[in-house]
Amino acid sequence: MTERLVCIPLFGGFQLLDVAGPVAVFEAAGDGAAGAAGRPAPGYRIVLVSPDGGPVTSSAGVSMDTLPARGVGSVDTLLVPGGEGTRAPDLDDRLLDFLRSRASGCRRVASVCTGAFLLARAGLITGCRVTTHWRHAGALARRHPDLEVEPDRIWVRDGRVWSSAGVSAGIDLALALVADDCGREVARRAAREIVVYFQRPGGQSQFSALEDLAAADGRFAPLLAWIRANVRRPLRVEDLAAREAMSPRNFSRRFRAEVGCTPAQAVARIRLEVARTLIETTSRPVSAVARAAGYGDPETMRRAFVKALGRSPRALRTAAAATPRLPGGAAERRDAAGQPAGPQR
Repeated sequence: MTERLVCIPLFGGFQLLDVAGPVAVFEAAGDGAAGAAGRPAPGYRIVLVSPDGGPVTSSAGVSMDTLPARGVGSVDTLLVPGGEGTRAPDLDDRLLDFLRSRASGCRRVASVCTGAFLLARAGLITGCRVTTHWRHAGALARRHPDLEVEPDRIWVRDGRVWSSAGVSAGIDLALALVADDCGREVARRAAREIVVYFQRPGGQSQFSALEDLAAADGRFAPLLAWIRANVRRPLRVEDLAAREAMSPRNFSRRFRAEVGCTPAQAVARIRLEVARTLIETTSRPVSAVARAAGYGDPETMRRAFVKALGRSPRALRTAAAATPRLPGGAAERRDAAGQPAGPQR
C-alpha cells in the first residue's frame, strides 16, 4: 500500500477543527478501504510539525504535540490550517521558511480557512484562484490583489494548489483530496465513516453576503445596503458610480480595493442571496422571485443558482422545505411576505 505523507505545520492560535477534521478524513480513508477496481487505497501518514517541536496551543486553548520541522523529509501534501495565528504580526519567520522549502518539492499545497493567508504571505500561491473563510475573503483579496479570491466556494483547486473555506470546510477539502488520490468511492466510504456529506451542495452563499461585504470597509456600506434594497433594478456600474459621485473607473478601482471584489461581483452575490432567501422562506413562484431579485427571467436565475450553489431554485426549495424545524419538531412555514405562518398541521 502506497503511503502518502501529509504534513500539517502548526503555530500558536491555530484553529483546532482545521487540523482535526482533515486528520479524521485521512484516517478513515486509509483504514483498509479498497480503491476503484479493487486496488488498495493509499494510506496516509499525518505529521504535525512546528519550528521547535513540542506542544502548540490552539485558539481554543487545547494543545497538540508536534515534531521539529527540520526533521521532516519528503512531503506529499502540505496542508496549512487557519486560525487567529495566521494574521499575527509576530509569526515565526521559520514557519514561512519551512513552507517555502517544503512546497517546492511536494505534490500539492493546500490550505484550510485562513491558512491561505500564510500561503500568500510565503509567496506560494501568487496569481492563483483560492478561497478562504467568507468573513476574511475581502481582506485576503485586498492584502494580496494578485489572487483571484472566490468567496462563494467550499473549496477551490488551481493546479497543485488547493484551498477551502472556513473551519468545517477542511473536511470537504480533505474528502476532495482523497477522491483525487483514491477515487470517489473511497472518499464516499470515508465520509460515511465519519458521518458527513461526501459532497455538500452549494457554497458559502448561505452566509450573509451583505454582512460580509459591508464589514470589509465602512466606505461603501451604505451603497451595499442600497443595492440590497434595490436589487430588482439593473444596477449597472455606471449607475452605482454616479450614486457615489465618482467616475466609473475610479469607483470600480476604489470599490475593489476596499470591498475585495468588483461592483458586479458584489451585486451578483447580493442578488443571489435575496433570491435564495425568497426561494427558501416563501412560496412565491420562481418567476416572481426572479423578477424580485433582478434576474429578469427564471432561466437566468436558474443558471446563477446552479453555478454558485450546485442546485436549481426548485431543488433548493424542496430541500429547504424538508429540513427546517421549529424547536418542538414542527416544520416552519412562511407566507409570501416571508413571515412565519405557524407550524404545519
